[in-house]
Amino acid sequence: MLFRSPGAATGKIVFSSAAAQASAARGEPCILVRRETAPEDIRGMHSAAAVLTERGGMTSHAAVIARGLGLPCVVGANLRLDQRDKRIHVEGRSFGEGELITVDGTTGQVLAGAAEMLAPALDDHFQTLLGWADQFRDIGIRANADTPADAATARRFAAQGIGLCRTEHMFFEEDRLVAMREMIFADASKDRAAALARLLPMQRADFVQLFEIMAGLPVCIRLFDPPLHEFLPHDREGMRELAEALDKPLSDVTRRVEALAEFNPMLGMRGVRLGVVLPEIYDMQAQAIFEATVEVARRGAAVVPEVMIPLVSAKREVELVKARVDAVAAAVRIKAGRDFDYKLGVMVETPRAALRADEIAQHAAFLSFGTNDLTQMTYGLSRDDAGRFMNTYVQQGVFPEDPFHILDVEGVGELLLIGANRGRTTREDLTLSICGEHGGNPESIAFCRRAGFDYVSCSPYRVPLARLAAAHLALNERSA
Repeated sequence: MLFRSPGAATGKIVFSSAAAQASAARGEPCILVRRETAPEDIRGMHSAAAVLTERGGMTSHAAVIARGLGLPCVVGANLRLDQRDKRIHVEGRSFGEGELITVDGTTGQVLAGAAEMLAPALDDHFQTLLGWADQFRDIGIRANADTPADAATARRFAAQGIGLCRTEHMFFEEDRLVAMREMIFADASKDRAAALARLLPMQRADFVQLFEIMAGLPVCIRLFDPPLHEFLPHDREGMRELAEALDKPLSDVTRRVEALAEFNPMLGMRGVRLGVVLPEIYDMQAQAIFEATVEVARRGAAVVPEVMIPLVSAKREVELVKARVDAVAAAVRIKAGRDFDYKLGVMVETPRAALRADEIAQHAAFLSFGTNDLTQMTYGLSRDDAGRFMNTYVQQGVFPEDPFHILDVEGVGELLLIGANRGRTTREDLTLSICGEHGGNPESIAFCRRAGFDYVSCSPYRVPLARLAAAHLALNERSA
């Protein structure tokens, strides 16, 4: 089943992130073609004019990142990728590396050569229309933003803050990746902390930029989430290069890579589980957040960061992380000689977290429902693989719509309602939101309004649609 990220772009075909970066360095637009993207492809995606993948679905890596970047993208395209010969086969035609193609992310088409295009206009009429929408809508609209560029886009579209900042995307830059890998290969807590100390000033600078761009608007920062194996090479050549960089025997690198491999990484050692087992990671991130808060406050801007714990399933997980985050905050206050506030919350992505929201809310100022993973876990569907059969399921009426595209109000929605109601029985002032890809859909916004949620958060480029949809809902309700 094909999924798209709107827009169009022309460029030469490349088959790796390294080739995309090299093409960008030469000033040549390129189209990154992959079987499916992974987190290590983030730099290549930043360098590409568009992305085209053979596999994937609505919430697969390529689709989520492309929407956040405003990058034209076709995921699960009707093509066959021949990696050995470096060619793609599309509807009876064959294209090789370096050939010029146009990707239309709106229609899902791949066209030979260059097509004429018009740039979008964010003119006065556009701004006036959205201004009218804001007068009537009654639910907040934030943006998911992982980088300063994302945050600037969110501000341009008048988002009311950042509802989800995925911090792991900040660690794939070359200088940071080395330190991350040193941390992964460290055997003792002090050695992990030493490697993370090199990342601290970089992470702090990231947050300073985000806070300054958002200019006092709320910023919700999700602590580190992905499994560590995503930061390691998986091919022999990559492992050999890593062994040389770390000055370790190749056999040691191979063993560590194999030891970190998981049968089902999306249900494995990730999210809060990393924060409990390897607490140094969250300690460093909390320190960076709070030191950035102090630095920006000294420049005259008031910031109350929102720190979000991912993939929680038990109250005790929150207690353990909260104790350490509070300790880091106290240490930063003492060292800086300055006070500051922050909010600690939970990203609800597991069914158990929704069911036990009354307990979890004892230690959380907000609950943000990550509907991508919550849908995946509720259905037992892989968000990366479901596209292979989803079209058949929808056509034969098994599902009325793809649940990764349109929120399943009967199943996943029931968990949202349970979590919201149970959470607010414990804490009446509990802030509720969704920050999955559903956040930009009119149907999901309607559900969240009825459920009494405070805001939705979506990709920056979907913010205008969300603002309009929220206004339409409010106006329709008035006229009913």
